Amino acid sequence: MMRQPHHPEPDPIAPGQESVWDYPRPAIAEPTARHIRIMHRDIVIADTHSAWRTLETSHPPTYYIPQSDIAMAHLAPNPTRSICEWKGQAVYWDVVIGKETFAAAAWSYPKPTPAFAGIKDHIAFYATPFDHVLIDGEQITPQPGGFYGGWITSREAGPFKGVAGSRFW
Repeated sequence: MMRQPHHPEPDPIAPGQESVWDYPRPAIAEPTARHIRIMHRDIVIADTHSAWRTLETSHPPTYYIPQSDIAMAHLAPNPTRSICEWKGQAVYWDVVIGKETFAAAAWSYPKPTPAFAGIKDHIAFYATPFDHVLIDGEQITPQPGGFYGGWITSREAGPFKGVAGSRFW
C-alpha cells in the first residue's frame, strides 16, 4: 500500500501575512507593484515595480522581472533547460558581475503557456548568489532546498516546500 504524503499544519497567519497554503494549485501568475531590487557588488542587476509573481500551494512567490528593468549586459544565455508542468520550457541565464559568474542563476519562459503569458520577456532570479535581494526594502530569504526559486519575506507564512521531508507536499 502506498503511503499518503504528509501535509504539514500551516503556520499561524499574522496580520498582513498570506499563507502559502492558501495559494492555488495549479499555479497562477499575477502582476505585482511591489518594489523589487537585486544588487551585487554595488551593481544594480534589477529594479522594478512591474514584476509578476507566480503562486502555488506551499511555495513562496517567485518573482519575474521585466527585461526592460534588468541590466541585461550582466546576463548571458546558459544552455540549461527545464520543464514546468504549468509554465512550459524554461531557459537559463548566467549572471556575470566583474570576474564572478553565477551559472544558471536566472531563468525565463520565452514561450510560456497561455495561462502564464504575463511572464513572457520576464526573468526570475535565484536569490542565493546575490548580496541584496529586496522586496519593498526588506531582504528576502531564499526558498529552502536550493531547487525552487521562491522568495520569502515577513509577508508569507509557511511552512515552505523545499525543507527536508517536503518532497511530496
